[in-house]
Amino acid sequence: MKKKFINLSTTQIIMLSFLAVIFIGSLILTLPISTVEGSRVSYSDALFTATTATCVTGLVTLPTVTTWSFFGQVVILCLIQLGGLGVVTVVSGFMIALHKKIGITDRLLLQDAFNLNTLSGLVKFVKKVITGTILVEGIGALLYMTVFVPEFGVRGIWISIFNSVSAFCNAGIDIIAENSLCNYAHNPMINFTTCMLIIVGGIGYIVWWDLIRVLSLIKKQGLQCFKRLTMHSKIAIWMTVLLILSGTLAFFVLEYNNPLTIGEETLFNKLQISFFQSVTTRTAGFATVPQENLTNASAMVSMIFMFVGGSPVGTAGGVKTVTIAVLLITASSMIKNKNEITVFNRSIHQKAVKKAITVFSMSFTIMMVSSILLALVTDAPLVDILYETVSATATVGLTRNLTATLNIWGKLIIIVTMYLGRVGPISLALVLNSKKEKWNTVKTPYEEISVG
Repeated sequence: MKKKFINLSTTQIIMLSFLAVIFIGSLILTLPISTVEGSRVSYSDALFTATTATCVTGLVTLPTVTTWSFFGQVVILCLIQLGGLGVVTVVSGFMIALHKKIGITDRLLLQDAFNLNTLSGLVKFVKKVITGTILVEGIGALLYMTVFVPEFGVRGIWISIFNSVSAFCNAGIDIIAENSLCNYAHNPMINFTTCMLIIVGGIGYIVWWDLIRVLSLIKKQGLQCFKRLTMHSKIAIWMTVLLILSGTLAFFVLEYNNPLTIGEETLFNKLQISFFQSVTTRTAGFATVPQENLTNASAMVSMIFMFVGGSPVGTAGGVKTVTIAVLLITASSMIKNKNEITVFNRSIHQKAVKKAITVFSMSFTIMMVSSILLALVTDAPLVDILYETVSATATVGLTRNLTATLNIWGKLIIIVTMYLGRVGPISLALVLNSKKEKWNTVKTPYEEISVG
């Protein structure tokens, strides 16, 4: 048995670790102590909740605030933190804290978990990730307390901690009300804190440390220091800013006269609600307006933004900003008939292009298959079905009130979709490709084909 476990690839171990956490979490959530007195939860709902928490999605079949006891909420929060950071990262963190040696197998696991290209400095990287996560979540909790403690008293402390972890991990699960953050659509502190946590968690840890490195040079080099950012950081930052601003403008224009969302709001509230919608669709899942009230045009924009998601090596889901950027840059280079794929005076390796195509293709396939299957088992409007499956694939958590109405088959479809969306299409491809490529000095003949 031990030999078989050792022979598992790092990708398979990571995928199985998520499955193990989901299964254990679902069993704990079925215990009477996990629910409020008088509530009865089926195993399918417990499994769904454990999956949505571990996969930091946010779709729920039962209201979190009224279904789960304090103990159940603690379990859900632990699952969110495990899912956001990654099981391998948390376990490695405990090993480091206990001064246990991190072997080569553990380092390989960490390398795959963070999708890094080197084994160098992994232990230091994990320490910084865990320390940075605790610091940012702590700041977020303190900011939330300025609103929630006056409103809820001592319970406001727990709400603030829960919301901070959930927002940073891009989970979108809250214990405030059954309508997410709709009651706080006009509250700048809640909007700012939530958006800040979502963006910081979704931008990626690599960008964190790169920005800190560059900012240390600002006294000597001024704003010129930002030119020293790595190409990855530049792409992630520019794409994040572009998506947030374009999303804000799109929702502001498309919903401007919609009385069910922002049509009757003041100009300031229209802007902050539009900004929040732009940020939360990037895999966070909190809502300050009912998603079913969005116009069809806004719903389509939301689905595009959900599918894109956040940036690599962070807590966000989706195909990732850098993936989309690589595909757009590649298309631009082909149109301009360039020999190289370049951006910021640097060329992009063909391997990155192939990986971007694979991630996009498999995510799109998962989403489409899930949509077709869900359409078979429910008679909901097509836009609601697509919204649900895109949200599950990209681990977002936004819904047009469809999740709570799903039958057992619908729940199973979304459970599998959330899991595949979290572990990553590229991981799925690696697991399915059990046969290693055989190197051959004899190249296969090629032949021209017509494309487009």
